[in-house]
Amino acid sequence: MFDSTFSFTRKAVLMMSAMLLLGANANAQELKIGVVNIQALLQAAPQTKTSMEALQEEFAPRERTVLAKQKELEELSEKAQRDLAVMGDAERRNMERDLREGQRELQRLQQEFVEDRNLRQNEELGKLQRLLLTEVDAFAKANGYDLILSDGVVFASGRVVVTSQILEQIQANAGDD
Repeated sequence: MFDSTFSFTRKAVLMMSAMLLLGANANAQELKIGVVNIQALLQAAPQTKTSMEALQEEFAPRERTVLAKQKELEELSEKAQRDLAVMGDAERRNMERDLREGQRELQRLQQEFVEDRNLRQNEELGKLQRLLLTEVDAFAKANGYDLILSDGVVFASGRVVVTSQILEQIQANAGDD
């Protein structure tokens, strides 16, 4: 609830600021305004694909370790079920203890894997977002825009949407990294 109220308030302030800026400068000169869809840029940017592939490669060994541990635990569980009838009490208790310990270790490995992968994804996403904002800024300055809007836009005509133009610039700069 707080997030949506904050978001609405932020959007309202942005729109009111834009309207004030438009009104104050309307007589002085014509403003050049653009609208960009940051989410579309993030999804289409080649840097995003490269970053996600690198993350996949970085975490592949740990994922294989987790899967191997899971398979090992499944095999131990199947063996325990097969041999349950012929096991003595002490052997059965040891097998149950080994299964519990294996399950705890697997859960720990899975949790650490997911947390570490999410942390790295968030780091990479932050880098990508900073890159996109830098590209938008460079695009705006190079093309003489006075105002570029993103979130909170209720309507934008095709004349002011600059997402595809910025994406072309990002794609052109993809090899520069």
